[in-house]
Amino acid sequence: MNYTSLDIFKGIDLTDSFVLFWELKDNCLTFDLEASVWPESPYYSKPKKDEYTCYKNVRLYFKNIESIQGLKEMNQVNPSTDKSCELDYGNINSLSIDDEGFKLEGDFGEVTINGGEINFEFYRS
Repeated sequence: MNYTSLDIFKGIDLTDSFVLFWELKDNCLTFDLEASVWPESPYYSKPKKDEYTCYKNVRLYFKNIESIQGLKEMNQVNPSTDKSCELDYGNINSLSIDDEGFKLEGDFGEVTINGGEINFEFYRS
């Protein structure tokens, strides 16, 4: 099942969201993102003048992970710099969910997570 089938991702385009940070600690994988938010989301607001959609800071995390494969360390990935000189580590190219866990792809690796739970929350920077 694709992530867009989950209600928590209503109006969120991960393929147009920017990865700012990730960390694997204990049995939890956390991504900080600048998420692409569309009108279908209750968190949508009018885009800034130089943006074509709304972007908001979010945290995507997987907790109670049983095992994980394919995740690169941040220092193994070359960041990109945008026109405002902010760094990012690409996008989440895909995220799928199955009975065994999660699969996601991006500059951070081709990651397979066995077990666990997914959550997605907005925060202020």
